[in-house]
Amino acid sequence: MALMITDECINCDVCLPECPNEAISQGDEIYIIDPNKCTECVGHFDTPQCVEVCPVDCIPKNPSYPETPEQLQEKFLRLTVEK
Repeated sequence: MALMITDECINCDVCLPECPNEAISQGDEIYIIDPNKCTECVGHFDTPQCVEVCPVDCIPKNPSYPETPEQLQEKFLRLTVEK
């Protein structure tokens, strides 16, 4: 599943540079994650890097975008081919 950033986000800016897929951007009030680009760092790292660095633990899985590890791997491959 793609990740999401909740309204507990404090806009600390640490997640933005950590995303290898450039899925994180500044929204109107808090950072947002593009579910079409988020692979939970599958293909890059063993764990989601934004979750690792978030000081307030506001990046859960997005229940609106259920994906299997295989689907995340396919998305990773598609995104890396597009670059």
